[in-house]
Amino acid sequence: MDRRKLSDLEVSAIGLGCMPMSGWYGERDEAAAHAAIDRALEIGIDFFDTADVYSGGHNEELIRRALRGRYDRVVLATKFGNVVGADGLPEVRGDARYVAEACAKSLKRLGTDVIDLYFVHRIDARIPIEETVGAMSRLVEMGMVRHIGLSEAGPETIRRAHVTHPLTAIQTEYSLWSRDAEVEVLPLCRRLGIGFVAYSPLGRGFLTGTITSPSELKPDDMRRSHPRYSAENMSENMQLVAGLASVAERLDATPAQVALAWLLGRGDDIVPIPGTKKVHWLEQNARASTLTLPATECEFLNVLFTPGAASGDRFPPEGMARVNL
Repeated sequence: MDRRKLSDLEVSAIGLGCMPMSGWYGERDEAAAHAAIDRALEIGIDFFDTADVYSGGHNEELIRRALRGRYDRVVLATKFGNVVGADGLPEVRGDARYVAEACAKSLKRLGTDVIDLYFVHRIDARIPIEETVGAMSRLVEMGMVRHIGLSEAGPETIRRAHVTHPLTAIQTEYSLWSRDAEVEVLPLCRRLGIGFVAYSPLGRGFLTGTITSPSELKPDDMRRSHPRYSAENMSENMQLVAGLASVAERLDATPAQVALAWLLGRGDDIVPIPGTKKVHWLEQNARASTLTLPATECEFLNVLFTPGAASGDRFPPEGMARVNL
């Protein structure tokens, strides 16, 4: 597996998004998740991404059990800021007191003394970003965190945060069908020397071509609430996936590998973190690092997946209200 730099932090060119291991896309299977993590290390993937909100801390605890005694072999990223309020509804918190509390709890669940890369999961619009990042900076000073970053932050927030404490990475959804970051965020990251972590690089599985109908999703699968997975929008978006599949066929690859190779080709400062809980898909994703797309195929994909081509927003309305802040 090739290596890449997120600012001054070196990681594998493709990381592993661990969220699916805690049941967000169907049933949990901890044995399978442990096997996927073991295999990731064997093939050179050492960048693991989680968050405290994933199944109420279960994901961080799963990683502790899977990586016990092996933290020296990985670069571990986790996130804070998404919380469940007293009314059971999602909220965002970025006040200094909560930053310290959240970090202490994550360290305990993870079973480690230090987090390699600590992200603000969502921006708290009620709190100056200087307060949030200032509190994160103190965590760095105390040796509890090595590097910090923001997730789904807008350009002005990134600028102000970076002045408060140097950011190592910005994590934002980026894929063939979610190219919003190309407008302002990615260019800004490059001007400031900040790395870019692309989450949901396979469109939460849609770009793999393995999902053709909402009925194929488990009843508790969170994608059922996402506009792009509605029956009407899926019908439109399947036309995009058909074009992606045609490229894959010409290159003797899979649609997932082509989608990841396209993303890797957008710049060596981009690290995609496809999520999976199965060894088979992990290995398939990893092989994308050896696939180079011909210029003609890249141009075909750029035209087919022109920004805005996907039918439906990438989140439900309440989710869209918490991005790019």
